[in-house]
Amino acid sequence: MTKIVMITESPYPEDTRIKNEATTLVKAGYSVTVIALNFNARPFQETLHGVRVYRLPMITLFAKSSSKKNWLDFLLYRIKSSLGYILEYVYFTVTGFFLSHYVNLKYGADVVHIHNPPNTLFVIGLSFKLLGKRYVFDHHDLAPELYLSKYQVSQDLLYKLLLIEEKMSLKLADMVVATNQSYKEIDARRAGIDPEKIVIVRNGPDPARFQPVAPDVQLKSMGKTILAYLGIMGPQDGVDYMLRALHHLAYELHRRDFFCVIVGPGDALDDLRGLATSLGLDDYVRFTGFIPKADLLRYLSSADICLDPNPSSPLNDVSTWIKVMEYMALSKPVISFDLRETRFSAQEAAVYVVPNDTHAYARAIADLMDDREKRERMGRFGRQRVEHELAWEYSAHHLVLAYAKLFGKALAAPPAVARVNRGIQTKG
Repeated sequence: MTKIVMITESPYPEDTRIKNEATTLVKAGYSVTVIALNFNARPFQETLHGVRVYRLPMITLFAKSSSKKNWLDFLLYRIKSSLGYILEYVYFTVTGFFLSHYVNLKYGADVVHIHNPPNTLFVIGLSFKLLGKRYVFDHHDLAPELYLSKYQVSQDLLYKLLLIEEKMSLKLADMVVATNQSYKEIDARRAGIDPEKIVIVRNGPDPARFQPVAPDVQLKSMGKTILAYLGIMGPQDGVDYMLRALHHLAYELHRRDFFCVIVGPGDALDDLRGLATSLGLDDYVRFTGFIPKADLLRYLSSADICLDPNPSSPLNDVSTWIKVMEYMALSKPVISFDLRETRFSAQEAAVYVVPNDTHAYARAIADLMDDREKRERMGRFGRQRVEHELAWEYSAHHLVLAYAKLFGKALAAPPAVARVNRGIQTKG
C-alpha cells in the first residue's frame, strides 16, 4: 500500500480541504498520516475515518491585532508581526520535520504531501526527496501576497524571502496541486515550471453534508431579513468592509429591518467587535466566534442572504473561497465584490459589486432584501451548480487521477468529471 504523509499548519479535521483530500486518498486505497496543528485541545494522536492524525501544539508568540493608534503602535505592530510570523513558521517547520521523519521510520512513507502556508516546509519535501521519496506541494495560498494582506506591510525583505521559498517549493515538487486556474498560471510563470506538472483540485463542498436544517428560532422570530457571514476573520478577509457596508445600510439607507450573524474565529475578531460597536451596529450584528458545525448550519439555514466581503487585492483576486460554495450548497444567494475566481465559482448565484465599494455593497444588500423571487432563483441556481459541477466528488477524482499519474498508474475520468475539468481549464 502506498503511504502518504500530509503536513499542514492548520487544524485537522476542521480544515475542510485537507480532510477531504486525506479521506479521498484513504478511500482510493492509500495509507494517509496527517501532521497538523492542535487548535482545539484534541488528542496528540488518533485515527479518524481511516486517517492517522498527529497534532503539534500551537504557539502564538504575539497577538496579530491590527489596531494601530499612532506611529509607535504601528512600529511595534510591524516588528511583532514580522518576528512572530517568522518564529511561528520556523517552529512548525522544525517540529514538523522531526515528526514527519518519525512517522516515516515507524510506518514508512512513499510521498510527503505538503500544504502551504508556510512555504518553509519545502525543506521537509527536500529531505524526503533525498531519501528517494516523492514530494507533492499543495498550493493553498500565495504566501507573499498573504503576508502583505494579513500584516499590512510593504514588499520588505521577508516578502522577498517568501517569493524565494515559494519558488523552491514549486520547483522541487514532483507534483503541484493548485486550487484553481489562476494559481496554476501564477505557479507556472513565477517558478518557470512545466504546466503539466500542475494539477487543479478545486475546493468544493459535499452537498450531502451541507443540507439545510431547521432555522434558529430566535433569529427567525426577529421578523427581519437575516444576513450571514461564515469564515475566518483576519485583516485580509474583508469583514471590516462588510461592517462598514452594514453601517451604510442602517444609517444612510435607513434600513433597520435586518440582522447579521457573523460566524467564525480569527486574529481580527476582537478588533472587528470593537469596529462594530464604533459603527453603531451592536443591535444589528452578532459575532459567534468558533462554533460546532451543527450550530453553524443552523445559523446559515436561517439566512436570507449570505455575504462574501473579500476585497479586491493581489491575493483575493485569484483565490477561490470555499465559503461561497458552502453558501451555494445551502441554496443561499450571495453578495460579493466582483473578483475573478468568485465570479467563476458562483456565476448566477451571486450579485457582484464594484470591488471595495462599501456603499455599493450596502445598496446591493438593500436591493436583494426587497426581491424575494430573485433570492430564491439565485439559491436554486447555486445548489444545482454545486450538485452538478462544483461538489467535492468532482475534485476528488482529479486528486485520485493525479496520484495515479504520479505513481505511473492509469485511471479513466468519468465523463462528468472530465467535462467540469475542461470548464475549469478554460474559464477559471
